Amino acid sequence: MSGRIGRVRRISGAAAIFFGISTLLGSCANRDGMTTGALPDDYRTRHPIVVGEEEKTIDIPIAAGDDGLTRGQSEVIAGFAANYTRSSKGIIRVMTPQGAINSGAAAAAASDVRHLLVRMGVPKKRILHTGYAAAGYGSAAPIRLAYVAITAQVGPCGEWPADLTLNTIENKNYHNFGCASQRNLAAQIADPNDLLGPRRMTPADAEQRGQAMERYRESYTELRDFR
Repeated sequence: MSGRIGRVRRISGAAAIFFGISTLLGSCANRDGMTTGALPDDYRTRHPIVVGEEEKTIDIPIAAGDDGLTRGQSEVIAGFAANYTRSSKGIIRVMTPQGAINSGAAAAAASDVRHLLVRMGVPKKRILHTGYAAAGYGSAAPIRLAYVAITAQVGPCGEWPADLTLNTIENKNYHNFGCASQRNLAAQIADPNDLLGPRRMTPADAEQRGQAMERYRESYTELRDFR
């Protein structure tokens, strides 16, 4: 009688273990489906990261009495030019104010801007000097630099099309949920083309591979001698 009870207990224990493993695997599969699936209530579906063109601009303030660029302004423009050479092959525009109190100073500073862009590696043929009406500015108007580049971007955040109190019963994500995270992720992507597809693989480095194999042999020899 005791032997039969023991067998029953072993069978019950095995069944419990099997049921626990099945439940664990099932929960893992379900969680993966919730994470990677394109669900209607998924914030990645509502706020997708889109690769498209966007205008990059920067304003450089110029006082009426300035005679060229300051060191700080030159550093800012150099950083802007570095981003341009890394992300664009188009035209970079240098726009100076027309009809402003500082138009003369801005024109003189624009010459320094062009020379600085050339030193930073921007071809002369891609620099376009234009003007813009500065009637909307009360006093001094800035020099504006602009170019168009392919970027990763997300639609505007802060939209609340529905009342949050009406969605609490169904426990759904509100419309603006995840938008800021998507925008931050898009801003951190160095090359938006990586979102379009994987890059091609580079050829194997035979020398590096030989050195790795040599290190492996040396480690194996040391371990064998130690034993």
